[in-house]
Amino acid sequence: MDPQVLRELADVIARLVSIIFKRSWRTGEVPKDWRKANVTPVFKNGEKEDPGTYRQVSLISIPEKVMEQLILGVINKHVEEKVVIRSGQHGFTRGKSCLTNMIAFYDGMTSWVDEGRAVHAVYLHFSMAFDTVSHNILIGKLRKCGLDEQTVRWVENWLNGRAQRVVISSAESSWRPVSSGVPQGSVFRLVLFNIFINDLDKGTECALSKFADDTKLGGVANTPEGCSAIQRDLDGLESWVEMNQMKFNKGKRRVLHLGKNNPKHQYRLGVDPLGSSTAEKDLGVLVDNKLSISQQCALMAKAANGTWGPLRAEWPAGRGRFSLPLYSALVRPHLEFCVQFWAPQFKRVRELLGRVQQRAVRMMRGLEHLLYEERLRELGLVSLEKRRLRGDLINAYQYLKGGCLEDGARFFSVVPSDRTRGNRHKLEHRKFHLNMRKNFFTVRVTEPWDRLPREAVESPSLERFKTHLGRHPVPPALGDPALAGGLD
Repeated sequence: MDPQVLRELADVIARLVSIIFKRSWRTGEVPKDWRKANVTPVFKNGEKEDPGTYRQVSLISIPEKVMEQLILGVINKHVEEKVVIRSGQHGFTRGKSCLTNMIAFYDGMTSWVDEGRAVHAVYLHFSMAFDTVSHNILIGKLRKCGLDEQTVRWVENWLNGRAQRVVISSAESSWRPVSSGVPQGSVFRLVLFNIFINDLDKGTECALSKFADDTKLGGVANTPEGCSAIQRDLDGLESWVEMNQMKFNKGKRRVLHLGKNNPKHQYRLGVDPLGSSTAEKDLGVLVDNKLSISQQCALMAKAANGTWGPLRAEWPAGRGRFSLPLYSALVRPHLEFCVQFWAPQFKRVRELLGRVQQRAVRMMRGLEHLLYEERLRELGLVSLEKRRLRGDLINAYQYLKGGCLEDGARFFSVVPSDRTRGNRHKLEHRKFHLNMRKNFFTVRVTEPWDRLPREAVESPSLERFKTHLGRHPVPPALGDPALAGGLD
């Protein structure tokens, strides 16, 4: 039934649908129509004649998705109360993101490199991860994590007997049974997958970080023993995928050798040797073997300029300030995605990013007679440097007082103080030898955090903290006149 029809008839059918929901929950039975899906291919990139360049999108019953929301609430409550998902999983987990994944993993990597150690980072990616999940194994893991039997029985019935067909325009294929995978378009598809791979890192010796189906393994490789530990973990991962009927994508298995005097040990996954790489795209961020961010900055500036070009052609001379929200929504996000991880170190790189915003501001009609800083004030904007600093402090608050306390306890040490005035929550400054480490988020943020006033660091909520940042001047010790003034 078309969603528009459901919306128009909501007052009439709501009671009837609720009866179906209650019976389905009570009996553990799922209507047959809820287990059918129309698959529509959506083009990604590459050759349009190649079926591999299309993403399969499943369209399923709207009432079924509403019922899934109710079941999802039960599963999420159990997962959070029992802390089911291990801390290494950052994908689709409350309070975590691509940024927390990158900071957590590379805090260890950069620390080891700063100490003069050789480090090996192995990048792995599951092949067709969501489509190859074994239903029987998944149900077993749901029971093992302690989920109540009624919910498990409903999910089991929901997975069994599924069917799908391909629909393109008005053409339809015949129905085909679905024997594995968590259905696309499903509301709790992601949490089921997280539970399925939750024990992937069980027994690992090295650092392992997950973001859904992307996996990173890192360890110190100065000695043969260190290389052996990494290889043992790889053997353990290979055993896991065989036991759970999964596969790693052979085209996305690389080793990044970090640090000086790196032995560049040859690893294998199963019987296949792993290739080495000088740079890897990790969750949308380019990481090279020197842990330099210059290439990433250049890519982000290019992407931002590439987005602004068509907008500039569509709205010549900016057409007043209508292009300002377009810049904020479509251009600036390229310059700030995970920027707390790859914040530019050098002035020339900061200027490269800043020129994107300068070019956009110049296009705003009626401001031609003003200087750049005056145009920013007139438009209600701030420099990218201020936004990055503000983002650093907000993320530090999340680690220290927000939803990332577990990781925050590893990254930061609060220096005890009995002072009655000033910041009583100052952070211990972590030592470093290399600029690469000096510029890493967990090291560079300590100085501006320590210079915040007491009322800011003791804010009871993130919103209150952001309000204090808007009123408080930037710490003068940062030594950059471009950062003078508040952070709003």
